[in-house]
Amino acid sequence: MSRDLIVIGASWGGLDALRRLLASVPDELDVPIAIAQHRSPDSPERGLESILQRWISRPVRDVADKDPIERSHVYVAPPDYHLLVDRGRFALSTDARVRYARPSIDVLFESAADAYGEGVIGVVLTGSNDDGAAGLRRIVARGGVAIVQDPDTAERRELPDAALAATRATVLALDEIGPYLATVCFAESRA
Repeated sequence: MSRDLIVIGASWGGLDALRRLLASVPDELDVPIAIAQHRSPDSPERGLESILQRWISRPVRDVADKDPIERSHVYVAPPDYHLLVDRGRFALSTDARVRYARPSIDVLFESAADAYGEGVIGVVLTGSNDDGAAGLRRIVARGGVAIVQDPDTAERRELPDAALAATRATVLALDEIGPYLATVCFAESRA
């Protein structure tokens, strides 16, 4: 089984968690990564992109509507847009906020699950609400892999706790997630 996409959701405390997680993903792991990080609608465009790019070697970019999904890239939902996954490309939406958030983690996760089914790995990181729990449940229902940051290692545990209440998942300390992603992807590509 090859993996088509890794989706990551984070809220409060997410910037540091994303930095640490992305820095620990081996360069040879070429599965594309898409991120929904809760942030203010007034956040500067390409702000998160430029911050993350300082920490990792793979290309990072804010998504533009209809961008193709390319291997070895990291994609970031732009401020005040929902990021959706269609097979092979992204779409952006200004639909209503979900659980007070745009971008919504649930929107990204649910659309990825619908597009790629068992080819998706969903990762829930630190956060202060439950946006992402329903989306992670959909990923598992479609045969994908669910990973949740250990709530005891999260800056805010509400999101990881909600995800664990919603579905079964592998629970890992933040610094264990990147190596685990590589193990899952490489082991399955050899099978």
